[in-house]
Amino acid sequence: MFDHCLYFNTTALARQLERVWSEAFKPFDLTPSQAFTLRAVLAKPGMLHSELAGTLRIARATATRAVDGLVARGLLERRSTKQDGRESEIHPTPATLTLKDGLNDASGKVTARLKDELGDGTFAGFVEQAKSIGSHLP
Repeated sequence: MFDHCLYFNTTALARQLERVWSEAFKPFDLTPSQAFTLRAVLAKPGMLHSELAGTLRIARATATRAVDGLVARGLLERRSTKQDGRESEIHPTPATLTLKDGLNDASGKVTARLKDELGDGTFAGFVEQAKSIGSHLP
């Protein structure tokens, strides 16, 4: 019935991937969204909310809520910027720094597993196609 429906098939795939990534980040008591937010900030400490939103391809308000939750858990902190009082930099806390290798390792294992199951070419090709399609949609 929905064989040719981009929405249905990508949403079904997203649910499957959500389960896989949830299992990977369960030992850290993090959702995939939280873990990817932390990984982004760990990769570029001091990024602004707008940069985080762009990196994660989410709305700025969504990024702000994600950071709010991680600040409340003591995993991220905000620092005022000298340039603009309305923006703040996002920094990992010492607790988050201790998670960096584990989060990256968990992510790497999932990626390796998916590449193994799908084949490197299929995996890489799909990721590139998904990025391309996403860049053409409003």
